[in-house]
Amino acid sequence: MSASDDGVVKVSRDVDAPASAVWDVLADGWFYPMWVVGAARMRDVDPDWPAVGSRLHHSVGNWPLLLDDKTEVLEVEEPRLLRLKTHGWPAGAAEVILEVEEVGADHCRIHIREDAVEGPGSLVPQPVRQLMIGPRNRETMRRLALLVEGRARGRGTSD
Repeated sequence: MSASDDGVVKVSRDVDAPASAVWDVLADGWFYPMWVVGAARMRDVDPDWPAVGSRLHHSVGNWPLLLDDKTEVLEVEEPRLLRLKTHGWPAGAAEVILEVEEVGADHCRIHIREDAVEGPGSLVPQPVRQLMIGPRNRETMRRLALLVEGRARGRGTSD
């Protein structure tokens, strides 16, 4: 983890798979609850996901205390950038920037930056917010990497 000039923590993770494999997961909104910490289930994915303005309709929390919410694409540069606005009321909304960096033919690095932009969460001082967001995003990147690497390896054999 490293802090940038704007005080937002950037979490990075090396992935033993090509950048295209990461993009394949990011571009399939149905995978979202598998790698995003806090996302419990996917209710619907707009057919043009991840086009700008498209949305994921998901639930956050733990059953039975679930809140239905959404995530919207603000910017996309396939296959290297996905900027999202995530909603998680009553906490508010956050902007999340995911970047995919090609490191080699079969290796890449993923980066995530996140900060509150609306609602009560944005009233918490940024250094305190980032202390909470950093560890969560470290786990999010771990989950994304494991999902991507597992898919890139293909199906294993079972006895």
